[in-house]
Amino acid sequence: MAKRSDSHGRLDDAARAGWLYYVAGRTQDEIAAAMGISRQSAQRLVSLAVAERLIKVRLDHPIAACLELGEGLRAKYGLRQVEVVPSDPAAGSTTVGLAEAGAAEIERWLKRSDPIVLAVGTGRTLKAAVDQLSPMECPQHRIVSLTGNIGPDGSAAYYNVIFSMADAIKSRHFPMPLPVLCSSAEERDTLHDQALVRSTLALGAQADVTFVGIGELGPEGPLCIDGFLAKDEMMTLVEGGAAGEICGWMFDHDGKLLSGSINDRVASVPIPSSDASCVIGLAQGRRKLKAIAAALKGRLINGLITDEATAEQLLRG
Repeated sequence: MAKRSDSHGRLDDAARAGWLYYVAGRTQDEIAAAMGISRQSAQRLVSLAVAERLIKVRLDHPIAACLELGEGLRAKYGLRQVEVVPSDPAAGSTTVGLAEAGAAEIERWLKRSDPIVLAVGTGRTLKAAVDQLSPMECPQHRIVSLTGNIGPDGSAAYYNVIFSMADAIKSRHFPMPLPVLCSSAEERDTLHDQALVRSTLALGAQADVTFVGIGELGPEGPLCIDGFLAKDEMMTLVEGGAAGEICGWMFDHDGKLLSGSINDRVASVPIPSSDASCVIGLAQGRRKLKAIAAALKGRLINGLITDEATAEQLLRG
């Protein structure tokens, strides 16, 4: 191709290169061969087509709506991290989409070369995400559980995820050898005074990133279903203004932790500060909407992985 010096001719070349790259799907090597120029020249022409706005990209795909919703949530709540996945009304599972997105985000953090402390809570969605993790070796990181791993009957708490992570992730794991809820504040204080527990509590407070589930309240809430709270106890909390829970910590509709009551018996590590840690909640659905909104309002979390239907409701609220 003869070399052109005029600007109009160069824009013609840029338009041709841009069309070949974005519309025809040619590689830069293929463009160079087709236009009789070097690969570097082809690359510069494609960049020029974008810079001169000769190419206008329109993402015509359902994921585009998710990206827009995510940016809306980021702006409204000042989030550090947000991922909105497409809703699937026909899905039989409430974790579809979220589990895969949650696993991808956990893996992104674990792929970092610099050592980090990664804290995990509990819950069905979070466990589903952990079950999706690919095997990885990252001995430089430390993974700590925020919640106890003992159920109300003394058995292992099924939705505690630290041991599931240990199956896939070769790293140092620090479980919390405690019940989820203690029988009294005095019992919790006694257990927290043990040397091994103190070190786990201190490690959890240093978390660089935290992944938690967000639980709804009521008779169908996880704490009732899993036997940690009786229904009458739960209804007393709801009538007293409780809106949701994270790792057993109850909070009101403004996202403020409830004083006294059940929170005095929670054995979990305190939710890491969103000022120092990236605290990412995984939750979706109408039943959890109040809890998610409250957690966002109170900045108990500064990251969210949810679905588009929930995101739309949060933006309207």
